[in-house]
Amino acid sequence: MNNSKNKELLSIVLPTFNERQNILPLITKLLTLDQPYELELLVIDDNSDDGTHYLVKEVAAQDPRVRLIRRVGRSGLASAITEGLLNATGDIAAVMDTDGQHEANTVIETVNKLTNRNLDLVAGSRFYNGSEILGLSRRRTSGSSIANKLARISLPKQYKHLTDYMSGCLAINLRTCLSIVSNVDVNGFKFLYELLAISKGCLKVSEVPLRFQPRSSGESKLDLAILWDFLVSLIHTASLRLLPRRAISFALVGSTGVVVQLLTTTLLMKVWLLTFEQALPIAVVIAATSNYLINNTLTFRAQRLKGIHLLKGLLKFLLVASLPVLANVGVSTAFYTLIIRNEFWAQIIGIIVVFVWNYAAASRFVWNSP
Repeated sequence: MNNSKNKELLSIVLPTFNERQNILPLITKLLTLDQPYELELLVIDDNSDDGTHYLVKEVAAQDPRVRLIRRVGRSGLASAITEGLLNATGDIAAVMDTDGQHEANTVIETVNKLTNRNLDLVAGSRFYNGSEILGLSRRRTSGSSIANKLARISLPKQYKHLTDYMSGCLAINLRTCLSIVSNVDVNGFKFLYELLAISKGCLKVSEVPLRFQPRSSGESKLDLAILWDFLVSLIHTASLRLLPRRAISFALVGSTGVVVQLLTTTLLMKVWLLTFEQALPIAVVIAATSNYLINNTLTFRAQRLKGIHLLKGLLKFLLVASLPVLANVGVSTAFYTLIIRNEFWAQIIGIIVVFVWNYAAASRFVWNSP
């Protein structure tokens, strides 16, 4: 163990979830690196069900340079990184993935550039000159490129020179950035993107080339929910962060419900030959059920209901939505009957009327989330 009192302390944040096979080799590599810093490794584990935290706990018991923060009831990559940085002892911190795709030496390169050039943040970029992408398929690489182009448009112009806003490998000066870190939206898509979005262009940032490796073991965490979070983040930033993220997600899901309701109504009227008044109540209930299932998967996935609780939640959701469902039917029918006999606009008016109630009531009474 390094006992030098002359070395600056570097805190390295390692967010983990089910990385049992990858975390110990990474810790060993970091602790044996030839570098000019005294190390503190903070492993932020989202209560992995593969025993990751047990392995880290054993290491931490033998080496005080390793710290474990096991999170129960909290989850998410941006949240884990934020918590790690806020608990860091050093003034200089680094963040890296724990799946083997970030090389340990690159993290030290980001820190060296940060300190040597007196910067606020340095990221390891997959698209910077000299970088190599070995761990992404062509489709994933193209998707990342598109995401970066969209991010560049949405962020302050001071960051237009950056090439990888989605990077999970970075060094950060906590002396200058800690107050910004504490305000990062922990439900956001990517920590780096969220940090840049709220910084108002005040940070001095740069990049180093990253050799992005294939995942050492296990499966990628990228899924539909991650892509959904990115879409929500873009809209959140475009709205000047005035609209709550969860409300944006709820509204996006609601837009899919609009499509479901319109298609169902048309199908019932064209195929089953029901009148508009007969088809509409059925379509509204089907759309409400669709909204519930999608919100449970995406908007409220941290409080996701499963098994019998999923069915109970559906009944609660339909109960909570019963008043606005009646309002939807009543307003839509009145508009259709008294104002204009247009099925599309009649339904849109009814849907708008009930959105705010559905969001507030469902958040509180179905998923118990304020």
